[in-house]
Amino acid sequence: MALPIVSVPMKRRKQKPSLALTLSATGLLIVGGGVAYRLLNQGHLFSQNLLVGANIIPDDALFAVSLTTDTQQWQKLQQFGTKASQAELQKNLLQLRDRFLTSNGYNFEQDIKPWVDEKITFAILAPEPNQTTKPVATDNTQQSVVMVLPVKNQEMAQKVLAQPKSLKTGQWIDRTYQGITIKQTQGQVGTKLSATLLDGRFLVITDNPQATERAINAYKNKTSLATVGGFADNFPKISENQPFAQFYVNVPTAAKIATTAPNRRLPAQVLTQLQNNQGLAGTITLEAEGIRLKGISWLKPQSQRLLSLDSTSEDMQERMPAETLMMLSGSNLQRLWGDYVLTSQGNPLSPVSPDQLRSSVKSLTNLDMERDLLSWMKGEFAVSLIPNTPKNNTSGDFRAGLVFMVKVSDRKLAESSLQRLDDVIKTQYQFQIQPGTVAGQPVVNWIGPFGTLTASHGWLDNDVAFLVLGAPVTDKIVPKPSKTLASNLSYQQTVATQTNSTNGQFFIDVERMVNNFTLNTLFPKQKTFLEATRSIGVTTAVSDSHSTRYDIFLSLKKASESNALNNSTTNPNIK
Repeated sequence: MALPIVSVPMKRRKQKPSLALTLSATGLLIVGGGVAYRLLNQGHLFSQNLLVGANIIPDDALFAVSLTTDTQQWQKLQQFGTKASQAELQKNLLQLRDRFLTSNGYNFEQDIKPWVDEKITFAILAPEPNQTTKPVATDNTQQSVVMVLPVKNQEMAQKVLAQPKSLKTGQWIDRTYQGITIKQTQGQVGTKLSATLLDGRFLVITDNPQATERAINAYKNKTSLATVGGFADNFPKISENQPFAQFYVNVPTAAKIATTAPNRRLPAQVLTQLQNNQGLAGTITLEAEGIRLKGISWLKPQSQRLLSLDSTSEDMQERMPAETLMMLSGSNLQRLWGDYVLTSQGNPLSPVSPDQLRSSVKSLTNLDMERDLLSWMKGEFAVSLIPNTPKNNTSGDFRAGLVFMVKVSDRKLAESSLQRLDDVIKTQYQFQIQPGTVAGQPVVNWIGPFGTLTASHGWLDNDVAFLVLGAPVTDKIVPKPSKTLASNLSYQQTVATQTNSTNGQFFIDVERMVNNFTLNTLFPKQKTFLEATRSIGVTTAVSDSHSTRYDIFLSLKKASESNALNNSTTNPNIK
């Protein structure tokens, strides 16, 4: 029996997953799942664009994901990837199926599908107030899970609830809470299930009797996700027709709980910044060539912090050659750094400490990072990786050049800083600083002690400074390439270009990167994921002073293509 539900990848264990594991798996759910659906509220049509069950799930829920039950969509999902990635997906399907259905004698196709509607929702609740002082990010902590199943055949749903399957251990008992009948297990080993039918339209199943009571309270008292500040306003912005999935993350609640995690507590200033945020949500759709996520994050309505609407980033992809392997662009490097410092100063979860980065720049270049460099970097910027041309490969093992471009706000100040940088490279590292030209344009070259061209910097259009490190690929950006990254078909199919007020883009040709470079492992099952992916595109845009939009597309290989390639390399009869 195949259950059309995806779960978070995790190691098999008897106890429930830890909060840390649950939150870390949010990124994978963003890649693999989330759903929109029409939501009924107290007998009236509430919204077509909110998660099903949003009027039942308590407003302090950490995370909620709603998934389609449409078999055709799940079959379409299984067309993507490699044998390894499909096996990983199937393993997680079985884990979730066993936890809620098979272990309790239920078969999805026979017992659930005949009466359930088009989507179902899972939510992870925050610990109750009297539990928040305990360390909650340890492997021993158990989180309550609520599952909301909308009913399209009330008679069949009531029958399933009234006549539950026999348990291997323990028994089913009935009790009443606020006038609503709850059926729950008693004396059972392991998960203690609890179920109730709300208003004849929503079957609510939890793994904790108290979680069922919290759901009933949220439904009756209107203290559910549907009432969270900005929730009903922002979800419609990412609505899609027949999406595969949709998710929601409660940012301030998750951040507050993270402060109690032993050894990795968030400092007060970081928590204060995160408390300005309210939610992160996304809608997943399956397209012909991959998976698209339309996401949105928003601040609390009363937040004193406002997002800037005056910056756009739309030019850098026109300056990069079509063969570019990776590009990260933004609208204002100085502002980006300032935002990073606010949430990263003293934060043990940050990839790089701001103080450490400042110190490193000072040590390596004798320049103050903010005063001497970032002070004139207030325009568009991009960091790109451009492959080397074999005939130009005179730079040892450099197989690609790292290119940094920035539109400067003060050229005079920029030239002064670059001159000081040249002096440091010459006196401290014994490099030769030589003027040169590329396509008639003046550049400054850094020549290493062994005569190797190591870096070059110069100007484009008078106000765009560039620095090339590694392979000598300056001739690929000077003059402006005739075939640009913007004209690259893979880029066009992956990166959303219709978004207004774009303030950041990211593109990576995963297939060529994997084939040409050894990549560090950043997350579990990375090799399996990368082998199933062609390219990734991300576009960010400020929607208004309180919200930011995201468009992410994963261009994926088809399973049939992967299998054909494997067969052609192993079967001598296939040419």
